[in-house]
Amino acid sequence: MSNSRLLIVTHHAPDLDAIASTWILKKFHAQKFADAHIGFVNPGDKITLEEAEIYGCQLHEITYVDTGGGEFDHHQPGRAMERVCATSLVFDHVCEVHPEKKDDEALKSIVEMANSVDHFEEVYWPESESERYLFMLHEIVRGHEFTDPHNDDSQMHFGFQCLDNIYATLTQYHKAKEVVETKGEELELKKGKALLVETRNDDTIKVAQKMGYVLVARKDPKLGHIRIKVRPDADITLHALNDKILEVDKKGTWFFHGSGKMLLNGSHKNNNQRPSPLNIQQIRIILEELYG
Repeated sequence: MSNSRLLIVTHHAPDLDAIASTWILKKFHAQKFADAHIGFVNPGDKITLEEAEIYGCQLHEITYVDTGGGEFDHHQPGRAMERVCATSLVFDHVCEVHPEKKDDEALKSIVEMANSVDHFEEVYWPESESERYLFMLHEIVRGHEFTDPHNDDSQMHFGFQCLDNIYATLTQYHKAKEVVETKGEELELKKGKALLVETRNDDTIKVAQKMGYVLVARKDPKLGHIRIKVRPDADITLHALNDKILEVDKKGTWFFHGSGKMLLNGSHKNNNQRPSPLNIQQIRIILEELYG
């Protein structure tokens, strides 16, 4: 049987659950579903033989997600009250085929969010009425129905692109947490704890700040760049550090942010910055001297 004849069917106006469950099948069960077509029906319905033949497949070559009452649907009486959704059911199946996916923290985060949203658990989120939640993926997908109505295929593939991006970001985030916990060096300053780390993962800076570090210094071991940032609410500015680094580093290109909270040597936004010859231990000594 050719993979190109397989068909995944979900409901019209696909929501996050329909999109994420389809995305997981195509991305993480790719040997079977990568080239599968996608069809749409009314919620709860199944596709007819005549409709299936348009896609060049038979009824037994169809996989339903979030509709049809099958393995990857959760609207049946026996499942409707369980905390499951099409995405979680598909994920469980994929983990049976690919057991290593049980440890994919980024994928698990996506599954958990899809499940939470599908059960309208937003009502339990802090400040649940805040409009900031309208910037989240499931609301952006819903907005697609207003800007490009009746186009199920474009809505599905818009969701795919978003999930690809979110998966990449989550992967970096979970790696950053691991780096902070295993490779970071703590430094006690007068105003709180700082973290120094050598890693290519720039997300470690935000992650560490969210964990409570008042200052984070990261050295990229490959490119040589150094980035130093202070939490916005910390009673520290980097004016003294900027003066000292300009005194000792005559080779690196540094940018000092007007807020006094960021001192950067290297940025994706500037392709012409020269890396600093300073190492992370030299930065540590300077920080101890100025802020310790």
